[in-house]
Amino acid sequence: MNRNVLRATLATTATAIAVVLSFAGCSPAGDDRPLVIVSTNILGDVVGELVGGEAEVVTLMKPNADPHSFEISAQEAARVRSADLVVSNGLGLEEGLQQHLDAAAADGVETFVAGDAIDVLDYSEGDAEGSPDSHFWTDPARMIDVVDALEPVLAELEGADPGVVSEHTAAYRAELEDLDAEMVAAFAAIPEERRALVTNHHVFGYLADRFDFDVVGAVIPGGTTLAAPSASDLADLVEAVEETGVPTIFAESSSPDRLVQALASEADIRVDVVELFTESLTGPDGGAPDYLTMMRVNTERIATGLSR
Repeated sequence: MNRNVLRATLATTATAIAVVLSFAGCSPAGDDRPLVIVSTNILGDVVGELVGGEAEVVTLMKPNADPHSFEISAQEAARVRSADLVVSNGLGLEEGLQQHLDAAAADGVETFVAGDAIDVLDYSEGDAEGSPDSHFWTDPARMIDVVDALEPVLAELEGADPGVVSEHTAAYRAELEDLDAEMVAAFAAIPEERRALVTNHHVFGYLADRFDFDVVGAVIPGGTTLAAPSASDLADLVEAVEETGVPTIFAESSSPDRLVQALASEADIRVDVVELFTESLTGPDGGAPDYLTMMRVNTERIATGLSR
């Protein structure tokens, strides 16, 4: 066998063994770092930035998945219960995962729920009216609150260097502050009469609260992509689009945009449908491989779509 082929084969085999060991609750030989398991890939990206190499960070949610409905294997569930720390979004987001998060907490695993660290908004309309909105990450200022609350928890992990965690956290907090300033500037250019959002479902409540937008409506009326719109919901949205004159409505990358396309067609007006990355990161080549990039792409698309 060619030496290069042999090396590649051995490397692939080693990687496969590491993955198997990882989900069996073991770490590759020599890796004695604390294990942090994170539910969503957005939070997984943030936790990885904060902790650096001081802990092994495992994200349960795959790229392009729906946080409301993704599930995990029995091996992954077992590993959640053996983690040093489990980080989750909370506020009802991880509908398909919650039983495993509850089981880990019952077993005494230390948990951090990001929703506990922010000023929570409730849905103001639709099927979810009065219940907490889980999509806080659309507001970078609230993500800063999460980062500030996470820092001492990560710094206390046995085997982690608190100084390194503090250094990484300070650097990432500065990046979040820069992102927030960029979003303020970009959205300020949108005319007042165009500051209205129509999307697949209610995911932009925090962005609207932070940057003074009006959420005109959502094709899916509840706070979860598992809900479905009725004919009257669509009729109400047609009326809202016609009254506001918004030139663009937005479809999420994590769910099909057929309903949004149908709305645009039924309204019988010229309206563009623009895709946003809202509930999941993508793979490296998908356009939103990390939280900061996702937010910058969305900001540019919203600002452009509503300013034309």
